[in-house]
Amino acid sequence: MAVQLQTAHASLAERLEARGFTRRDFLKYCGSLAVMLGLSQAAAPQVAEALEIGEKSGKLLPVIWMEGGSCSGCTESLAQTNTPDIAELVLETISLNYTETLSAAAGHTMEQARKDTIEAGGYVLVYEGAVPTAYDGNVLMVGGEKGIDSLAETAEKANAVIALGSCACDGGWMAARPNDAASMGVQKFLSDKGIDTPVVNIPCCPANPEWLVAVIVQYALMGTLPELNSKNEPVEMFNQTVHDNCPRRGHFENGEFVYQFGSAEEAKGYCLYPLGCRGPQTFTNCPITRWNRSLSWCVEAGAPCIGCGNINPMHPQRNWVDESTPFLQRHRDISLGDFHFQPPAAALAFTVLVVGVLAVHAVGMKVAGRVDGGADFEPERRWDVKHGTPAAHEAGACAAKLYDGLDAEGLEPKNIKRFRRIREAKKAGLDPKAALGFKVEHASEEPAAANDDAMKGGEE
Repeated sequence: MAVQLQTAHASLAERLEARGFTRRDFLKYCGSLAVMLGLSQAAAPQVAEALEIGEKSGKLLPVIWMEGGSCSGCTESLAQTNTPDIAELVLETISLNYTETLSAAAGHTMEQARKDTIEAGGYVLVYEGAVPTAYDGNVLMVGGEKGIDSLAETAEKANAVIALGSCACDGGWMAARPNDAASMGVQKFLSDKGIDTPVVNIPCCPANPEWLVAVIVQYALMGTLPELNSKNEPVEMFNQTVHDNCPRRGHFENGEFVYQFGSAEEAKGYCLYPLGCRGPQTFTNCPITRWNRSLSWCVEAGAPCIGCGNINPMHPQRNWVDESTPFLQRHRDISLGDFHFQPPAAALAFTVLVVGVLAVHAVGMKVAGRVDGGADFEPERRWDVKHGTPAAHEAGACAAKLYDGLDAEGLEPKNIKRFRRIREAKKAGLDPKAALGFKVEHASEEPAAANDDAMKGGEE
């Protein structure tokens, strides 16, 4: 039979009271769960009632908690062994049939509990840590079996899989370069195996236990998973950036930043963006939920967000560690697939590329005869080649002479027809003014001046 961590226990209300939590504390917590589930806080009594009914009926949700390449930080985040909170007590209402870190059983007895749960069905798999796949899966062995085989067997028959923590989401620390273990996230691994069990990614390092409780409670009460975004994260928890809800955002808007730890700006609580804060790129509700009974979180404790919730589930080579390091520095890396560049190197490479393109273009222009004027003269040159007319540069020389003549006569380019008539009149020995239709033989000095003005600026 499946091994349960707690086979007999007092009611949930009694255990809450024994731990120093009042009914009001419990309802407040259920209200926060309701909000994370996309419900109103007014639904808190219904959530509390459903939890209590589920416990009294004995219909506990069976859960298998497996670990891959991990530090067990997410387990520790949930366990809160020194200061147990309501989240831990609520999770005691589930049947945690298998957990490698917390289980009292060991060896074949514990592995049999996992297999019995798989056979019974109707369970949820929580997976913590990355999935190491190198050396045909022999990197990780559990109970004499390859870790990847145990995961595939358990996930294939589960009702849902919860990838808990960023290592389980995209490989995290285990998948950081050079990633000798070929580690990846659960969603990527199951996709490659053709296993279509729905996966819910709950990122961060470690994951917040409130998020896990919210997902499990929704599934236990409603039989459904929360609405997910493109990264398979619950929308209600991961739809805004850390920057959106950061208490230091006002300083960001005012241009007030911390450039050195220990400075006066840090003491004033200015924005930590210049020190590497990834808040604008990271979609989590850390500023709202916070950790340790909602006591604090990274930025409130004085550290910039390092982007541990900024996951890439289907691209382990772009895991959050490689994307965010080095920490405590402004994010200046440029990534092209598996290659990462610093801006100076990228700018130099781009400059060399542009110069090379321009050089090739110049050679092509020379070979094609498209220099000394370029594309503007191209239609004329095609015409010249076809009809044997003067080349474009010769036409340009003729135009220059024409404009020189216009300048000598004091005419604008728009009076080109007048210029031609004056030139023809001079060649014929006629008075230019007569060629323009003026009666100069009877004209006085004053009309002549008027005629000059008309000749220079008037229309034909």
